[in-house]
Amino acid sequence: MSVPITTRFTEEEDGAYLKEWLFQPKVLTYFPLFDEREVDDAVRNWIYFAKNRAGLTALFENEPCGMVVIYPNCYEKLSHQSLISIIVDEKHRNKGIGGRLIEEISTIAKNDFNMELLHLEVYEDNPARRLYERLGFEEYGIDSDFMKEDGRYVAKICMQKWI
Repeated sequence: MSVPITTRFTEEEDGAYLKEWLFQPKVLTYFPLFDEREVDDAVRNWIYFAKNRAGLTALFENEPCGMVVIYPNCYEKLSHQSLISIIVDEKHRNKGIGGRLIEEISTIAKNDFNMELLHLEVYEDNPARRLYERLGFEEYGIDSDFMKEDGRYVAKICMQKWI
């Protein structure tokens, strides 16, 4: 049975949900953020780009349950591509929300921002990697010592998709 999900452009007030989701158990394992100061900075950056119609918020029963954002580049030579970031509230995962957000932001990236390529970064143990592969993202590089957490190096896998 399909969950009734709607989407809208992200609003500044959605930042409170984003911050809450980033602090859910184990989420920071998959983001290079360490403490509240870094999370606040990431939320400000995300919302800054999202306010320019470059971000979507998914809603379940009118309550935010996930977000996605692209980061349009101001340099002409780089304007054909963008990094993408996504997060889904832990209680709404595995319901198709992430896939829908990525599909919709891909359409916006192509039609509204004239982008041709989306890329993302995912850490080696992140279960979302399977979703990205199903959606057509392909690995194009690995930085095996990208992040060091608790004395252990964690690899970053770079993935991309032509849209």
